[in-house]
Amino acid sequence: MQIRTSSDWRDALPFETPVLASEAMPGEASRCARCPADEPPKERTELWAVKHRHPNNHAGFVRLYCLQHRPAVAPPPAVSAPPAARARKSTTPRAPRSTRATPSVPERVAAVCTNCFVEVPPSGICGVCGEPVS
Repeated sequence: MQIRTSSDWRDALPFETPVLASEAMPGEASRCARCPADEPPKERTELWAVKHRHPNNHAGFVRLYCLQHRPAVAPPPAVSAPPAARARKSTTPRAPRSTRATPSVPERVAAVCTNCFVEVPPSGICGVCGEPVS
């Protein structure tokens, strides 16, 4: 099965960041993804929409959570200082690179069968119709 992308409200959600469900999408009352199934549906103002990454679908998937089960926001990764420009290892000049001369061998002109219009092997006999070609 091939997953196709579509454009809807889920594209606007950032990954792994809780957003109030009432702000993310309109709709009716829903259930938390982690609450038991016998819990009554909650209003969207009480639910949080979280877009998770999916291994096969780059668009991810969205689940709704109540305040008790809402996942913690992961802190952004620490920004490290950009690496300093690397200094040259040696100041001695390098030897110039030698260029190889390509051999100039003329390409062999292949014989073509006059009946089948296919290339004939070096034996001179067409592999399709069996006619000798000179």
